[in-house]
Amino acid sequence: MSNKDNNLDTFQWVGVSTRGKRLEGEMTGNSVALVKAQLRKQGITPSKVKRKPKPLFGLKRTPKVSAKDISVTTRQIATMLNAGVPLIQVLDMIGSGINNKSMKKLITTIADEVRAGQPLSKALRAYPRYFDDLYCDLVQSGEQSGSLDHVFERIAIYKEKAEALKSKIKKALFYPIAVVLIALVVTSILLIFVVPQFQEIFNGFGAELPAFTLMVIGISEIMQKYWWIMLALLFLGGYTYKEMLFRSKPLRNFNDRLLLKLPVVGQILDKAAVARYARTLSTTFAAGVPLIDALDSAAGASGNAIYRDAILDIKSEVSSGNQMNWAMRNTSVFPDMVIQMVAIGEESGALDSMLAKVASIYEQEVDDLVDGLSSLLEPLIMAVLGVLIGGLIIAMYLPIFQLGTVI
Repeated sequence: MSNKDNNLDTFQWVGVSTRGKRLEGEMTGNSVALVKAQLRKQGITPSKVKRKPKPLFGLKRTPKVSAKDISVTTRQIATMLNAGVPLIQVLDMIGSGINNKSMKKLITTIADEVRAGQPLSKALRAYPRYFDDLYCDLVQSGEQSGSLDHVFERIAIYKEKAEALKSKIKKALFYPIAVVLIALVVTSILLIFVVPQFQEIFNGFGAELPAFTLMVIGISEIMQKYWWIMLALLFLGGYTYKEMLFRSKPLRNFNDRLLLKLPVVGQILDKAAVARYARTLSTTFAAGVPLIDALDSAAGASGNAIYRDAILDIKSEVSSGNQMNWAMRNTSVFPDMVIQMVAIGEESGALDSMLAKVASIYEQEVDDLVDGLSSLLEPLIMAVLGVLIGGLIIAMYLPIFQLGTVI
């Protein structure tokens, strides 16, 4: 059996024969559209075709499709379309050259759907996990205007900028979180395994221990007895908070509002939300998407509940006939400089290019803030580590110093 056959999926189908008899069964194929076409060739009118779920066990894990994979693939499509390569050939070439099996299967399935006569935008909408409404709306706009190559170029730039911005935010948050976690792990190990060794030595001193040492020993005894409960509570608390954050809109709003008020990190998230808003609106507006629909996409891409609600308010006011810069000012969320540049863009008729400039300015500011945060955190983290680890060492050696003084 060929590799191609190994990649075929099994589909369950229900249909009606030429005599009106209800039939059902299973068939292998690359996509729903191709299975339907094969059934029609056999004289069966399909009413329902769905991919058969695979068993949970006994399968090798395949790499997941990441946002970076989508960004790279979008750039490849844009480059080939700009070079004049037909869309079907582009998808086939990209699909054959991908090592990630999940991504390869995704592109191959989309190519089969397009080959069967489906518009590319409709084929992409079947995978909302990888291609959101913004992506599909832009592709549909390109199909309708006959400028799919230019639209994919804009989508590629948008995806690349979005991934770069996401990477900067992760860089800003990852370093301090990682160091704090390592510090907690090291401190826990010292309290559970090292401090008890010193405690045995201190028991033979026959002298009263310093208050600081007694406090550390008390914490160590609690950690020795209940460390597994503390660890379980930590994981349970994290999971519960994550689930509540997913299910509760008021909690998400509170969380986003709190994040924006954090020192330095709040500034980074705030400027990143403005950059995403401007970049999304610039990309969609330039691709010919109506402003109201573009604002919907920008609200979804903002990444923060405060900005999302503000953008939806802007959409409501623009729908009522107000200028966008006035609507932005009424939200009391956006900086004056952004509002002024939007006003200039509306007056000059170059709103998309002005928004692109705003996005570039704020993306650069995010980059500068991330670099500044790294420089600021290094001495701060060293101080925290010094207090934690150094405090434990002092607590353990303080009785020994006092014993030497007594002797």
